Amino acid sequence: MTLFSLLGLLMVSISFGQLKLPALVSDSMVLQRDKPVTIWGWSMGGDNVTITFKGESYIAKPTSNYRWELKLPPTQAGGPYEIKISSGKSNITVKEVLFGDVWLCSGQSNMGFQMQDLAANYPKDLANSENNLIREFAIGRQISFTPKETTNGQWKRACPANISKFSAVAYYMIKNLYEKYKVPMGVIHTSWGGTPAEAWVSEEGLKGFNNYLEKLPSLKDSLWTDSIAKRDKSVTSNWYKEIKEKDRGLNKNDKPWYSEDVNTADWKTMKVPGNWENYGAKDVHGVVWAKKEIVLTKEMITHDALLNLGRIADIDDTYFNGVKVGTSPMKYSFRRYTIPANLLKEGTNVITIRIISTGGAGGFIPEKNYNITLDNQVIDLTGNWKYKVGVSVPAIASNTFTSFQNQPTGLYNGMIAPFTSYTIKGAAWYQGESNASRYEEYQKLLTALITDWRKQFAQGDFPFMIVQLANYLSPKTEPVESNWAGLRESQLLTSQTVSNSGLGVTIDIGDTYNIHPLNKGEVGRRLALAAEKVAYHEENIVYSGPSFKSMTVQGNKVVLTFDNIGSGLYVKGGGALKQFAIAGEDKKFVWAKAVISGNQIIVSCDEVTNPVAVRYAWADNPIGCNLYNKEDLPASPFRTDNWKQEKAK
Repeated sequence: MTLFSLLGLLMVSISFGQLKLPALVSDSMVLQRDKPVTIWGWSMGGDNVTITFKGESYIAKPTSNYRWELKLPPTQAGGPYEIKISSGKSNITVKEVLFGDVWLCSGQSNMGFQMQDLAANYPKDLANSENNLIREFAIGRQISFTPKETTNGQWKRACPANISKFSAVAYYMIKNLYEKYKVPMGVIHTSWGGTPAEAWVSEEGLKGFNNYLEKLPSLKDSLWTDSIAKRDKSVTSNWYKEIKEKDRGLNKNDKPWYSEDVNTADWKTMKVPGNWENYGAKDVHGVVWAKKEIVLTKEMITHDALLNLGRIADIDDTYFNGVKVGTSPMKYSFRRYTIPANLLKEGTNVITIRIISTGGAGGFIPEKNYNITLDNQVIDLTGNWKYKVGVSVPAIASNTFTSFQNQPTGLYNGMIAPFTSYTIKGAAWYQGESNASRYEEYQKLLTALITDWRKQFAQGDFPFMIVQLANYLSPKTEPVESNWAGLRESQLLTSQTVSNSGLGVTIDIGDTYNIHPLNKGEVGRRLALAAEKVAYHEENIVYSGPSFKSMTVQGNKVVLTFDNIGSGLYVKGGGALKQFAIAGEDKKFVWAKAVISGNQIIVSCDEVTNPVAVRYAWADNPIGCNLYNKEDLPASPFRTDNWKQEKAK
């Protein structure tokens, strides 16, 4: 059994007798308008293949490995069409084919973030999603260290029944483009949470990155990868087995702690939201149980209730009056559980949560909603909860793992290579969090990825949109170095130096405590604006916020000029500009006064009489950064210096 079968990563194709098609060439597919489009597959009997489209027939001859392909002529936006494919006695009719614009949308978990996770905040967007001209194909997860030819998945149209699994960023991007151009829009969505950029580049594309290439001989050795995968699986399964066996809350000889009438006299108290290490359980990993009592009236219990538990680090099983009502597998999940009316009772009700902490601080994440809604009445669940440690063990030894999805070329080969024959309009990329600690190489690496994809797809310098990382992590009170700021700079510079690329700035719509900010609609809108300029060649559109152009020093002041000022610079929300810092030759940055003067900004500080450099929004989470153009698009963070940064701790 190979590593990839262990992970359940199966290659599939659509097979009809001796004729096989890749999963992408299937019913409801969207093909790129106004360009020759490639159709391909396999004739396992070696017979020629006949493709019939719009009354014309075309012949394709399979090669020695049975693969065939041909190009259909450019077709205007429209449909639906049928494409008939036959070989020997095998016949396939691909139905409901549309021609429009096809966008490849890739990256890590923020691109993978699904519409269902927005259901509580943007329910109308899901309910009103019916549109047969918007479709998505989600590439199945697959790791490989040699290029694969097939993948799994299917085309799905946008509608309330399907939309929950769509990539939210991709959906909002193409929804905006559809509303402007009124042509069918297709997304090929391929992402994997927590993965670095090098995993998405081919071996050829990583030429010059010897630190990655030197790993490939071992990774191509299936015996080695299988042994590592089995070892890692054993470490994980043994850890979870140990905490289950030792968890006092699940002791078979005692009443389980999820029962509503468990005696909690010896339980400790903690504040929610908060981490239990601040309330007497420092460095506890394993299982912690938490309880909260609420009192309900007769009028409150006539309908189902909605339990909102914000976010919990890391895994939860949640019970209401002794009955399990929900579970979530990771700390980034939003906990919203339905409590059936028959579980509600007049008087005292008990919420119990079994929390598994695999490492790091465990507990309830701040600045999230913790409440229960009953017939439009909201009961706040923050404040005092009872808690007790079920079992404390060392954190799971994840630092010993070889996460194969994070290794060089593994996702390119498994999740990009299978469809490089597919004609696309362009690509959108939301990734970088996993490379933040290596920001100094990221501009070169992202440029290599773009160059590699363009070469592998052989469709010229197709448009490439980049989402710049949002604000995240704890704000700092003084100017400091920042890995995330360094990564954002690499993204900005890539967009400015790589042809036919654009940047969506999101520095104002992040979340201090959540690496997955919820305002995906605005991310998609800004990506669409960049695409309108880069991919659709709209000349008069303001597609970007202000971007730093040049600086001059005038005495004790620095004068900054900008591109993309639109109708003019402005301070969003009024008041003073924030998050500007200035430094002299000592390279020590201090907060500065910044004022708009026409289309320029003048920066100064009494402490710095001979300024040489300015930085703006240079932080992990530059709360309050408020430089925009009047089209309400934020300025990208920037610095005027090129000093070598000390890496943030």
